Amino acid sequence: MLKDSSNSKFTLKDKLFAHLETWRLYTVIWCGLVGLAGSCIAFGSFPPLKIALLALLIPMMGWTAGLYLSDFLDRKLDAIQKPHRPIPSGRIKPKEALAIGGIFALTGFILSFLLSLNNIILVFVVALLVFLYAKISKSRGIMGNLNRGIVTVAAYFFGVFSINQPIQSIPIYIWLLAIVFLLHDTNSNLVGAIRDMEGDKAGGYITIPVKLGLKKSIFISLILTIIWLSLTLYLPFYYKFLNNEFYFIMILDVIILIALYVFLFKSLTSYSREKALKFHEFFVIERITLASAFIFGIVDIYIAASIYLIALLVTSISQFILRKRYEFKEITR
Repeated sequence: MLKDSSNSKFTLKDKLFAHLETWRLYTVIWCGLVGLAGSCIAFGSFPPLKIALLALLIPMMGWTAGLYLSDFLDRKLDAIQKPHRPIPSGRIKPKEALAIGGIFALTGFILSFLLSLNNIILVFVVALLVFLYAKISKSRGIMGNLNRGIVTVAAYFFGVFSINQPIQSIPIYIWLLAIVFLLHDTNSNLVGAIRDMEGDKAGGYITIPVKLGLKKSIFISLILTIIWLSLTLYLPFYYKFLNNEFYFIMILDVIILIALYVFLFKSLTSYSREKALKFHEFFVIERITLASAFIFGIVDIYIAASIYLIALLVTSISQFILRKRYEFKEITR
């Protein structure tokens, strides 16, 4: 059983590991890759290294800051369903979470001055979106799912704006591609809510799975996937802004998606939080593949392959080491 945090003594290792859990690298990498993909697509090649790194890292910093804020605001709900998490367990104090999250946000904001004015403005937009998600929309069904999708769109445009081209000269396909990221992460957020149905219901959160149930939630997810996947394949074909390598990687992405939905529909008769988490874990791998596919379609294949493999490695290892512990494991002392 968990002891009261006021009577518990945590080592430096406990504290550091708690922050590593909070960072959730298995979700943060995706946000950075979307920013990098936007930068590559807008530049038409791999951009200068400084721009590429900023387009990758600043969205990750903003996302991490948002995770600290979300965990701070969710601490009472987590105390019901997931008391082992860093804040309810006492390994991270609430004010400490706000302070560290603030450092990430401030660092990202300062670094954005190395890019365009549009990037600086977008930092404030993202901050507002993250606050609205964590404080208001997260508990309100499709509103929360869409809010999360818009945050990912903002990461995409952060990469696009990093090239510092006039907004009016941005090609139409770049604007249309934002719909893909909006629908994809709206769907991803909806799927992530499936594993939290019981706790969300107990905490008064009216998410789509809580309101409509498992079967309808999976059906909505499938419809969203069909729409964003169709757009993903059609836009590069019609506007011809990506190389054939994009489609080779998308074959892998489609295989992953088919396997995921077969697994999910088979799980309808024997649902468990563990199975729902496993589905979302593979969904996380799928979205790394999706973002990387756009990079493959623009840059040198060796650079793209290196980025994909590193992202896949970090995502897979961090999920293996951290995610099940973060979702299920209790700390005994």
